[in-house]
Amino acid sequence: MTFDNSTPGRIVGIGGIFFKSPDHKGLQSWYGEKLGIPSGPHGPMFHWRDHAEPETERLTVWSVFPAASTYFNPSGASFMVNYIVDDIDAFLGKCEAGGVSMDAKREDHEYGRFAWIFDPDGNKIELWQAPKA
Repeated sequence: MTFDNSTPGRIVGIGGIFFKSPDHKGLQSWYGEKLGIPSGPHGPMFHWRDHAEPETERLTVWSVFPAASTYFNPSGASFMVNYIVDDIDAFLGKCEAGGVSMDAKREDHEYGRFAWIFDPDGNKIELWQAPKA
């Protein structure tokens, strides 16, 4: 099955880049001091506008997790990418139809809806549908 990007249930951006470090605070400080990437409680948030909908502001979070974090489990990878999707239910339906491995866990928060899938290498991928403005 080929993924249909002409209907709702599409990736529309990168919502976050997350990776682990044995010295996550020191590494985040290094990125701030040497590369100018500011730190914050969840890491810096880079704001941008959606090309197709310029009135829509998006953001990409960049965050260093402690090496012992279990947030990426069951993946053994030291990184995880978060993709922004326009309709999480439609996207998951397409993934299911395509035989994509999925985590049964779902989360709903005031800052959006979340779900997780896995690529063929077992890397965990986070999906985020931002709340409507």
